[in-house]
Amino acid sequence: MNTINDIATIIDAMAGQLATLLEGTGRKDPAMVGIHTGGVWIAGLLHARLGISEPLGSLDISFYRDDFTRIGMNPVVKPSQLPFGIDDRHIILVDDVLHTGRTIRAALNELFDYGRPASIMLAALIERDGRELPIEANVVGRHIELRDDEHIKLTGPEPLALKILNTA
Repeated sequence: MNTINDIATIIDAMAGQLATLLEGTGRKDPAMVGIHTGGVWIAGLLHARLGISEPLGSLDISFYRDDFTRIGMNPVVKPSQLPFGIDDRHIILVDDVLHTGRTIRAALNELFDYGRPASIMLAALIERDGRELPIEANVVGRHIELRDDEHIKLTGPEPLALKILNTA
């Protein structure tokens, strides 16, 4: 089986890394937030495997992006759902693909509009080269190298699959 598309195995490994990291830092009772859309799918799986007691939160960062002219505005904007207080909480932020860092920057801006967390850990299913901002994930499922004209996209939610797209 293609190791990049064995998502269940990748999620299991990420959950183990997160559990170890949380235990090692003494961060108890974290809240988890997934970034719409793929990050929410991944967060749902991690949330269940970690047995987090707080409900899963989700962010739609559409209005926080700084690159509308480059990627276009997403016509379907969903409301963010944070069913818990942010202030002084340990947050695990989850995204599907970490590339430039701009999605994470937008998510951080939105989270801070809701309050001031004690800490934020970042988990990403896939990390690829091409960072434009100094953002690094605490937990990464897989690192892949792609050409400049290639992008990777998570499709789902059933089944979850990764597709490499050529933009040339």
